[in-house]
Amino acid sequence: MAATWTVTDTKRVVSLNSKEDVISSLHWTCTDNDGDHAGSAYGSVGLDTSDLSSFTAFADVTADKAVEWLKDALGEEEVKSTEESVASQIEYSKNPKSKTGVPW
Repeated sequence: MAATWTVTDTKRVVSLNSKEDVISSLHWTCTDNDGDHAGSAYGSVGLDTSDLSSFTAFADVTADKAVEWLKDALGEEEVKSTEESVASQIEYSKNPKSKTGVPW
């Protein structure tokens, strides 16, 4: 099992410091599964747009680069915590502590 991080959408500033379509936030999911058992988390994170010296044009941003920015913006501890939460959901699915339903 390895968590999969995906950037599902971006928010962009139309024009900032002579740059166009500057990505200012990322919407993301983190998912994992083990057979029929799955876990997921989602959220959004703002990006620091104060220094655009290493600006990447919107059309040139790859999915891998966006995930790299995402993990950098979240920080190592938050990435680890999110992945642990997803793994915990999978374990709970395998070994539930409660159930719902009716007997008929």
